Amino acid sequence: MSDAAHESQVGQTEEAGAGAPSEEGGGPLALHGCPVTDELGQRAVHTDAKGYLPLMEALYRDGFESCIGVTGVDYLTHPGRQLPAEVQPERFEVVVELVSFSRRERLRVRCQVPEDEPVVPSLFDLWPGSEAHERETFDMFGIRFSDHPDLTRILMPEDWEGYPLRKDYATGAVPVRFKEVPE
Repeated sequence: MSDAAHESQVGQTEEAGAGAPSEEGGGPLALHGCPVTDELGQRAVHTDAKGYLPLMEALYRDGFESCIGVTGVDYLTHPGRQLPAEVQPERFEVVVELVSFSRRERLRVRCQVPEDEPVVPSLFDLWPGSEAHERETFDMFGIRFSDHPDLTRILMPEDWEGYPLRKDYATGAVPVRFKEVPE
């Protein structure tokens, strides 16, 4: 990222954030009171389940017109991921990719979701179309999205037990059947 582009992002972050310290002051960057990190040249803002909806509403008002993806991550076997010091790591994480076409800007939101209550609000009212991504995340990880219009399985059969992308989900074996080769 060029210095000019980085300074432009720093300015946007300071303006949008609630009293965010500047990078020059030695403090971490913040966006709407949430810590911001740089992950391989893309900004990521970190929150917890309680701050998720207020942050997303603020980002919508900031001009992020499109939500291009919602997914989950299970960190059960990888607890040592890098997070800002003020972010409490949880087993699950909801990751949202937002785009502002008018500003040609992308932003990743990383929301820590506790194992004992894996629930975050749905983004459907802000970004219609996000409901399919949320259904996939529910179906594969068991993370629920409150106020979702139709939180049912989308990939697995309705009577399926468990969530296949959780790290503690037992892997099964599918028997291999060989057919005779026609001569």
